[in-house]
Amino acid sequence: MFWQEETDEAQFVVPDDVVDLLFKIKCATLPVDHAWPLSEAILSELPWFSEESLAGLHLIYGADSGNGWERPQAGDDLLYLSRRTRLILRLPQHRVEDARTLTGKTLDIQGNRLEVGEAHTRNLATSTTLYCRHLVTDTEMHEDEFMGIAVEALREMQIRFKKILCGKSGNFATPEGDLPTQSLMVSGLPLEDAITLQQHGLGPHRNRGFGLFVPHKTV
Repeated sequence: MFWQEETDEAQFVVPDDVVDLLFKIKCATLPVDHAWPLSEAILSELPWFSEESLAGLHLIYGADSGNGWERPQAGDDLLYLSRRTRLILRLPQHRVEDARTLTGKTLDIQGNRLEVGEAHTRNLATSTTLYCRHLVTDTEMHEDEFMGIAVEALREMQIRFKKILCGKSGNFATPEGDLPTQSLMVSGLPLEDAITLQQHGLGPHRNRGFGLFVPHKTV
């Protein structure tokens, strides 16, 4: 049985009905809390983005540290971006060409100029451990309650997993007030379920940069 399971995993083919579209960008700095201004700038160029249920925005994260530099934490602090930084949209395949119209545009992100370059697609990851940096939660919610809601949501999606762990909390500015978030790691996923979780995410505001899952580098 174990050998058969390994064979099945090895033969798994990642579907391309939902992919990540990675744009080269030229941008020196962005505010740490850029979820709303960046998504608003994208929505101004791609009005359909808010209506597409499988569309999501990856917030631009940057490195935690390097050469003595520590990633700033305050929302109005600035991230200094490298030339390797990409703007990434998660999209259903039929919207990829529509999204490529961002190429050549210049977005204003709270006074920070972001020039959008060429893009290429990337299939979703074959990782059995996934991580969501920012899953929308409630200010009054205790950790156990958050975990219970996350487990229930995963089970409603029929996602099979062996481990789940919450981590850092966050807070993001919106026109309606602060939006609290929590990170979430899900491990022990069958590859098919890992793809499903990446395709659909969890919670609201995926087109604002929340609820999207990416591979977790360490368990």
